Amino acid sequence: MKNLFETRTASDVIRLIDEYPLAWIVSAAGAGFAATPLPLLAESNASGALESLLGHFALSNPHVAQLRESPWATILFSGPQGYISPEAVSQPGWAPTWNYAVAQCEVYIEFLPEMNNEALARLVRKMETGRREPWTIDEMGERYAVMVKRIIAFRAHVRGVRGRFKLGQDETPHTLTELLEELRDPALARWMRDFNPGRDTSTKG
Repeated sequence: MKNLFETRTASDVIRLIDEYPLAWIVSAAGAGFAATPLPLLAESNASGALESLLGHFALSNPHVAQLRESPWATILFSGPQGYISPEAVSQPGWAPTWNYAVAQCEVYIEFLPEMNNEALARLVRKMETGRREPWTIDEMGERYAVMVKRIIAFRAHVRGVRGRFKLGQDETPHTLTELLEELRDPALARWMRDFNPGRDTSTKG
């Protein structure tokens, strides 16, 4: 039986990365671990499944040398999340919980210095989309040529992915509605509604 909180389709993980691109890249480093937070862009295959992640490191980051030696890593994405209080719930004995959307990717890191310009350009376009006056790399002028030499682009080839989307799917429609009427986090409420189509009768949102 499929777990209520598993991904419904590959697009769930793609959406999570698209809306919350900052992720932790974690890998083994000697007797311990190395971890770096970086914004990443999802790249999907012809069927729409997550195939790879594009990003860039600062060359000065010691994590680069560690990944060159051992390129396997885990990448952790965290989306909307928050404490859910019983305050609004009329059901007797209902306990507090925590709702969230997360994804874990097992990857192989390939460094691609020849893609430095493309990786930066794609990230800027993604993050500036929708702004009144989108910023462009050209506005950096001569400073850009210096900066681009201090980074290294990489593609994280996805070998496995697991998503967990605990967004109220286990609640009764009545309790779900009560929670959504009182929830103060609009992003979390939006995701809860999207993962419970037809089950929420709240008037908010």
